[in-house]
Amino acid sequence: MTTAGPAISIEGLVKRFGRFTALDGLDLEVAPGEVHGFLGPNGSGKSTTIRVLLGLLRADGGRVELLGGDPWKDVVELHRRLAYVPGDVALWPTMSGGEAIDLLGHLRGGLDPARRKDLVERFELETTKRGRQYSKGNRQKVAIVAALASDVELLILDEPTSGLDPLMEAVFQDVILEEKQRGRTVLLSSHIMSEVEALADRVSIIRQGVVVQTGALDDLRGQMHVTIRATLERVPDDVTALAALDDVHLDSHGRLTATVAPAMVNAAMAALVPYGMSALTVSPASLEELFLRHYGEDQ
Repeated sequence: MTTAGPAISIEGLVKRFGRFTALDGLDLEVAPGEVHGFLGPNGSGKSTTIRVLLGLLRADGGRVELLGGDPWKDVVELHRRLAYVPGDVALWPTMSGGEAIDLLGHLRGGLDPARRKDLVERFELETTKRGRQYSKGNRQKVAIVAALASDVELLILDEPTSGLDPLMEAVFQDVILEEKQRGRTVLLSSHIMSEVEALADRVSIIRQGVVVQTGALDDLRGQMHVTIRATLERVPDDVTALAALDDVHLDSHGRLTATVAPAMVNAAMAALVPYGMSALTVSPASLEELFLRHYGEDQ
């Protein structure tokens, strides 16, 4: 098996459970060395996709290739080359956290001792405690340290920061950025939009078993309206004078909120200049707004 092509390549993936179709022709591609955000709420097919990639489920249709191999037929060899962190980690009750890290690492391609030590310190993990003594957050830390200290090519992370406090979430983001600089490939599934926004090179949004949008975040933002907020020194007599802007909301104090197509930002600024501006912010669409574009009407 080689990885000259994509680290993950899925075409037309179908997975059924009885009469229920969980994945209905899903396409997904993750390039080597990129952090790829995989977004979708519960029931969208995200976890089923990951289970197929891990060789825990057999596809009913389509083509799935992982690190140049078949995740169902080559599962043993592939699991030496990847590390997986689930959203709810179960540990051996009587094994210490340090022992669990070492065992998980050696089941893969081995551990980097210096990296292990550094991660244990940064995540403030007490490695001598037994598995049954750990909180949910500390169980997540054990799995994260074991994965990131392992000598693997691919990290599959499914809600990895579930249970971590904000400080540890920040540490996690720092170490993932370091892994990206090292050229490690990461598939990151997370409900924390800011986390994906900070880390991902590209994102894929899944809905009802199909990827409905994929691409670089900047490119996807370019398809969405920009939000403009301004405080005008003079209030226009008629908002039709601001025809370059959409969804205009303007109060009697001159506080304006509006949206505008990316190509019309300069025209919008020109329309506002005659009224003077004491404050101005121009914000591109957030990842959350991109996500809600597909799911907002169902919320």
